[in-house]
Amino acid sequence: MASLLEKVGVLIRANLHAMVDAALRQNSVAVIDQYIRQIEDNLEDLEDAVATVGGQVKTIKRRLKEYKAKSTELDKNIDLFLEESKDTLAVAAQSKLNSTNRLLADYNTQFENLTAEHQKLMDAKLKLEAKLTTTKQEREELQALLDLARSKEISVRAIRSLDDLVGAGDTDVARIAEGIRQRLDRATAEMEMVAGRLDKQMDEVLERNEIELQLGERRRRLGLD
Repeated sequence: MASLLEKVGVLIRANLHAMVDAALRQNSVAVIDQYIRQIEDNLEDLEDAVATVGGQVKTIKRRLKEYKAKSTELDKNIDLFLEESKDTLAVAAQSKLNSTNRLLADYNTQFENLTAEHQKLMDAKLKLEAKLTTTKQEREELQALLDLARSKEISVRAIRSLDDLVGAGDTDVARIAEGIRQRLDRATAEMEMVAGRLDKQMDEVLERNEIELQLGERRRRLGLD
C-alpha cells in the first residue's frame, strides 16, 4: 500500500508549470494527456485500496466488539466462581480471560493501524481527484491557447504573402492587408489574455498546495495528525 501512496504523492506534487511548458514547446497537449491517464489509473487503484482497507476496518471493529463482550462475560464468571468457591473453574476462566485480553489488544492495535491507513488513503483520494479536475481544466486552457497560436501562424503566413502587393500602391489590396493585420492584432491580444488566465490558475494551484503543506505542518506541530 505504501508504494501506491508514494506514486499518488508523486502525481499530486507534479509540477503543472513544467508540463505546460513542455506542451507549448511541442505544440501538443500529449504530455498533459499522458499525465491525466496516469492520474486516472492510480485513482482507480486508490479507490480499490480504499474499499479493501475499509472492509478490513469493519471486520476488525466487529471482532473487537465480540472479544470485548467475551472479556466482560469471563470477568463476571471469575467473580461468580470465586464466590462459590469453585477455584478450578476460576483458574480456567482467568486463563481464558488472559488469552482473550491478549487477542483484544492485538485486534485493537490492528484497528488503530488500519483506521490510520484508511484515512491516509481517503485523503490521498480526495487530493488526487482535485488534481485531476485541475489538470483537465488546464488542458482545456492549453488546447485553446495552442489553437489560437496555430491561427496566428496561419494569419502571419497570409500577411507575408501580401507584403509585396501592398508596396505596389493598390489601395484596395492595402486596405485588405490592413484588415488582416487588425485581425492578427486581435488574435494576438486574445492569446495574451488566455495565457495570462492560464498563468493565474496555475499560480493559484501552486499557492493552494503551499497552503496545504503549511497547514499539514501546523497540524503535526499541534499533534492533530
